[in-house]
Amino acid sequence: MLSKTLGAYILRILLSSLLTLGTSLGDEKEARRLLVEIVLREGAERAAALEALGDEGDPVIASMVEAWRGGQILRYRTDNATIILFKDGEAFSTLLTGEAVVPATGPKIDRPSRKLRKTLKRIVDLIDLSSPDFDKRIEAALKLGLSQNPQYLPDLKARAKRQEDSNTQRAFDEAVAISELANGSIENRLAAIRTLGSMKSFRARDYIERCISTDGDTKPTDEMVTAAKRAFAEIDSHQKMVDFIGTLFRGLSLGSVLLLVSYGLAITFGQMGVINMAHGEFIAIGGYTTYIVQNKFASAFGEGSSVYGYYFITAIPLAFMVSAIVGAIMEKGLIQFLYKRPLESLLATWGISMVLQQVFRLYFGAANVSVSSPQWLAGSLQVGDVSMSYSRVALIVCVAFVVIGTYLLLSKTSWGLHVRATMQNRQMASSLGVPSGRVNMITFAFGSGLAGLAGAFLSQIGNVGPSMGQTYIVDSFMVVVVGGVGNLLGATLSSLGIGMVDQGLQPILGPVMGKISVLFMIILFLQIKPGGLFPARSRSLDD
Repeated sequence: MLSKTLGAYILRILLSSLLTLGTSLGDEKEARRLLVEIVLREGAERAAALEALGDEGDPVIASMVEAWRGGQILRYRTDNATIILFKDGEAFSTLLTGEAVVPATGPKIDRPSRKLRKTLKRIVDLIDLSSPDFDKRIEAALKLGLSQNPQYLPDLKARAKRQEDSNTQRAFDEAVAISELANGSIENRLAAIRTLGSMKSFRARDYIERCISTDGDTKPTDEMVTAAKRAFAEIDSHQKMVDFIGTLFRGLSLGSVLLLVSYGLAITFGQMGVINMAHGEFIAIGGYTTYIVQNKFASAFGEGSSVYGYYFITAIPLAFMVSAIVGAIMEKGLIQFLYKRPLESLLATWGISMVLQQVFRLYFGAANVSVSSPQWLAGSLQVGDVSMSYSRVALIVCVAFVVIGTYLLLSKTSWGLHVRATMQNRQMASSLGVPSGRVNMITFAFGSGLAGLAGAFLSQIGNVGPSMGQTYIVDSFMVVVVGGVGNLLGATLSSLGIGMVDQGLQPILGPVMGKISVLFMIILFLQIKPGGLFPARSRSLDD
């Protein structure tokens, strides 16, 4: 008996050492070999070896242990040895090498006993606690902690002491504290409440309430109730701060969308005096360009390839160029004849808007199309308890570059000088040699290209459809008017302000009333300052 126990202990140490060496190097073959060794063992030696698996995070081990528990591990006897097989549906493969085999006679299921199945389930539950992927490790710890199952509490405590990553350490401490709310002594529960309060744990709030409930088996002490009230105050205060920061981020992202959309309109409407009702369709052109580029990359390289992730980087300049080219054609073919005729330009561009929408429906269909985000834009950036999607962060960064680039183009280049001269006095600029016709075309194309750029980024936030631009056209005109017609600084400030106010009011008043309130505030503002934040000043002799 002593020899068996000693042998099991030595085997456990050996397997633990080999697993640590083999799986840390990503050696799947070694992991499979050790699992075969365990399956072939019996009694105490098998149980001891299985205990060693609980400290490993190799996904091969987790999947094979789960298969063993589900009756997918079989024994197949040959003349020379016993082969361990893995059954997937009707197919068989060797557990040692993973090679497909066709057994000559029926293999026998290695059916684990009830006690062994409990051990295997425990290993499956615990194995992710040692995963090399910190996110998976955090998820597993919180899952076990939130279950408040007392059998996992010792394992969580033991592994919490071995964590080196700060975020993982915090997750384990939080999981231990939540579990102790239901399984610890009075002193442990009091310490857990204080710990969770200092950690400002949102997910622990309901568990703390349950812990101090008078309906439970253990009555809370006055000290526990006082600590819980203090913890609630800390958690609620932190929740308000997180909500405030989240609202700021959503307002900044919405303002960035409005800014990117309205910048082109501020140029075409504010600086050129053209009421372009087809501006929204340039947004759709940018979105559909991104959709086409995505499909081309998918067909050429496959969605699973690493090259596919670069489709969006390719789509960004293409969306700008295609929209700019369409804008230049539109300016040369129609807009140049409608300067100083606002009513005719409004009706003509509205007609072009209807035509373009119908073209989109005929070519792409009436239903919206979906553009998938590349892997590097999927997911969210976690800053503390605030979650920010990478697609919106990328939008904000792009808008910052657009603002800086547009400012430099208009203030530091000869084209910008010609644009400002043409805006202030078209006839005088032409008489001084400024090619006003070419300036108008390039300016209109640039504004249209910015709208296409907005469409490319909007494709990462929502779907692309024939009327996607109409969602933003009214808001864009509001941004331009509130900021001051033709003033890009005013457009920047007004778009960010409208975005912040809109996102701040929606959680309080709801989406519809929040939007109505924003419109009402804009109307009141324009009553006070009809010219917007920065009223336009012109040197035109016609004024």
